[in-house]
Amino acid sequence: STFSIDVDTASYANVRRFLTKGQPVPPEAVRTEELLNYFRYDYPRPATPAQPFSITTDVAVTPWNPATRLIRIGLRGYDVAAATRPPVNLVFLVDTSGSMDEPDKLPLVKTALRGLAGRLRPDDRIAIVAYAGSAGIVLEPTAQRKYVDAALACLDAGGSTAGGQGIELAYATARAHFRKGAVNRIILATDGDFNVGVSSNKALEELVKRNRDDGITLTTLGFGEGNYNDAMMERIADVGNGNYAYIDSAMEAQKVLGDEMAATLVTIAKDVKVQVEFDPARISQYRLIGYENRALREEDFTNDAVDAGDMGAGHQVTALYEVVPAGSPGWTPARRYPANRSIGVGGGDPD
Repeated sequence: STFSIDVDTASYANVRRFLTKGQPVPPEAVRTEELLNYFRYDYPRPATPAQPFSITTDVAVTPWNPATRLIRIGLRGYDVAAATRPPVNLVFLVDTSGSMDEPDKLPLVKTALRGLAGRLRPDDRIAIVAYAGSAGIVLEPTAQRKYVDAALACLDAGGSTAGGQGIELAYATARAHFRKGAVNRIILATDGDFNVGVSSNKALEELVKRNRDDGITLTTLGFGEGNYNDAMMERIADVGNGNYAYIDSAMEAQKVLGDEMAATLVTIAKDVKVQVEFDPARISQYRLIGYENRALREEDFTNDAVDAGDMGAGHQVTALYEVVPAGSPGWTPARRYPANRSIGVGGGDPD
């Protein structure tokens, strides 16, 4: 079983929004691995950077099927202290189109980005690019929080969504001020509706991938509802070697850009893939719960050309497998030919 890690948390916050409002939850909004990974667990913290992450495993009886077992695999990344992390070169890319003129959109974007700016160091740099009917640079790179606050305060919503032009300008700005040895990242804050300019997912993915390969990564922050494009936001963050979060409140902004800022900004492991092999003498069948869009072929595990998820400082990754102990009834019938059957030793608990 081979898959790419996923440290996004947007699905949980988005599903919570639907439930809080008493609305039906669209099935495509539910990504089980993001619901699991929204929470932090008591995994042991690696003591030194020489051990980039710890691995924890445990087994329990499956609550919905006593004949099977749940295996949990947990990773926890090494935490980087704020004083020792690399400097950052951030470009805030802010959607100021007319659809952002709602209390849970542009005003919440300003709150979230002000909070992040307030936690940066004097050697960090922030630039702001805004896009609506056209895109423009609102603030050249600066370390002065007062300039960031003033620039955010002057943003107003109106016009159509020149998302393609905005993201191209943001990358051009990050490239022009690229800092070797620093974290060079775009932070896109939008309701996810790109309807003018580079609007196809394929064109956006190519743009994001090209810049990712040159060392400029992408984090996406989703806001609001209605025309919200959850699938596009998740996909371009994955391609951009960043993470994707949905911000539905000031509290969620604090969690993503405050409590988890190091994990959002600092990458400790790139292209992280997990491969699990089960002993057929102990396990006859298995299924990975979630990670449907992160599944990889077995041969992809050692193929560096196949991109996978990145892990930030302090990030945690949790994966659950439901397994059938050998000798227990499984989900599919036994195979007809002896050579196609696994060798079983009875129905004991899996190791």
